[in-house]
Amino acid sequence: MKFATLANNTPDGRLHLVSRDLSRCAPAEAAPTLQALIENWDALAPALQAQYEALNAGGGEPFDPASALAPLPRAWQWLDGSAYESHGTLMAKVFGIDNHADKERPLMYQGLSDHFLAPCANVPLPTEDDGIDFEGEFGVICDAVPMGTDAATARGHIRLLVQINDWSLRAVAPIEMRTGFGWVQAKPACSMAPVAVTPDELGEAWRDARIDLPLVVDWNGERFGAAGGYDMGFGFDQLVAHAARTRKLVAGTVIGSGTVSNENYREIGSSCIAERRGIEMLDEGAARTGFMCFGDRVRMECRMADGTPLFGAIDQQVVKG
Repeated sequence: MKFATLANNTPDGRLHLVSRDLSRCAPAEAAPTLQALIENWDALAPALQAQYEALNAGGGEPFDPASALAPLPRAWQWLDGSAYESHGTLMAKVFGIDNHADKERPLMYQGLSDHFLAPCANVPLPTEDDGIDFEGEFGVICDAVPMGTDAATARGHIRLLVQINDWSLRAVAPIEMRTGFGWVQAKPACSMAPVAVTPDELGEAWRDARIDLPLVVDWNGERFGAAGGYDMGFGFDQLVAHAARTRKLVAGTVIGSGTVSNENYREIGSSCIAERRGIEMLDEGAARTGFMCFGDRVRMECRMADGTPLFGAIDQQVVKG
């Protein structure tokens, strides 16, 4: 199934089913919001599946992804990983960090979750001096996960897949990292692509609890990267289990993959500016690519192998806040 949330003058919007090709939509009859669905998935999903099949057979109304909110406009919890080893290793080399990553323990932090930006909304930020960067990621939305759930069981708690732009302020991040207390100012609100999808929609591209598809990123109309999603050092099942080791996860928890990255980043490009700058520092001795300016646009999209749009596109402009 595919879901979107449209505005209705409430904080959580109105849940809609969206046809597989993202051309049509209809209000979800069994659940008013995505949070309500996630909290009662087993009871509500069968009726929604029947409605989804009927929608794909015809009917509904035209769907405009540009008018959608984030599928989950606000969440109880947002946990972001850093599961792509190629990205972490590159950043460690650039900054001279002794990178002895624990292969049994993924990196993860807790970020802002009280709102996710709509996929085509302008992104207001205070100053260009903060080093404005985009970060293309994949993510999952879970139902309630008991404390101590192992990875095999955790996979069954992954109800929806999403695409995320984890906005980052690179000039602020080192200052906050030195405090040892984690990020606040360096991590403003994230954006979500307009559609959340159930894992079965991916077919064979949902492999080992990973999205085996490229995330295409364009910056100001120029191709910036098309890294594949499969190369995670930890699958989403492992990330969920890690998050739930010492606490239960509330239904509606969103967990991100971290910046999508592959070892051949020089050939296929990157999903964030920091990685591009890191490559330049290693290859040329200095970074030559600047961060984003007000008025810049970034577009991110993932499609199936046959060209069918999966999540719809994030297409946003950075503006002075």
